[in-house]
This record gives sequence, C-alpha cells and structure tokens, in this order.
Amino acid sequence: MTSWLLVALGGALGSMARYGAGLASSRLAPDLPAGTLAVNLVGSFLMAVTVTLAGRGVLPGDARLFLTTGVMGGLTTYSAFNAEALALMSARPVAGGAYVAVTVVGCLSAGLCGRALAS
Repeated sequence: MTSWLLVALGGALGSMARYGAGLASSRLAPDLPAGTLAVNLVGSFLMAVTVTLAGRGVLPGDARLFLTTGVMGGLTTYSAFNAEALALMSARPVAGGAYVAVTVVGCLSAGLCGRALAS
C-alpha cells in the first residue's frame, strides 16, 4: 500500500508542477507548446539523474518510485520513454533505435487515426 501512496503523492506534485509550467509558458509564448517542451526536457534530465543514482545505490527504492513513477510520471509526457530508450540503446543499439523510431512514428500515426476517427 505504501508504494501506491508514494506514486499518488509524487504524481500529484508532478501534475501540479506541469500545470504551473503550462500556465507560465502560455503567458510567455502563447503560440508555442513551450510548457510541454520545458517539462519534458527537465523531466528527462531528472529521470536520468534519478535512475543513475538509484542504480548506484544512492537512492532507496521508495525514493526512486516516488520520483520516477510519481513525480516524473505526473510532470512529463516523455521521461519514462526517454529512460527506457536510453537503457535499450545502451544494451542493444539497433533495438533501441528501432524503439525510438516506432514510438515516434507510431504515436503520431495513432494520433492522426484518432483525430480522423473523432472527426
């Protein structure tokens, strides 16, 4: 049960930070998705730091869960994909590159299909 609470609390904090970034960026750059870009860049950086530190035993499992699945999961739309792609590219570069390509093309295609269906 503790794991669920850590994820929920972290997710709430990350979601509030994302909402705040969106509000701030809409004032600064109303015609650009600058808030989404900012949280994805920051979240990808923080996810890599967190996963690396956890892998070295610097962060306990609960802290990793709170920060990665919780905070970064609520904050970004990209950090988990980034962490998984980096790990796969390190272990199997061709598979990692294919994962990135299939994800980007597949998600854009799925979005186009969803928009077409809803229209």
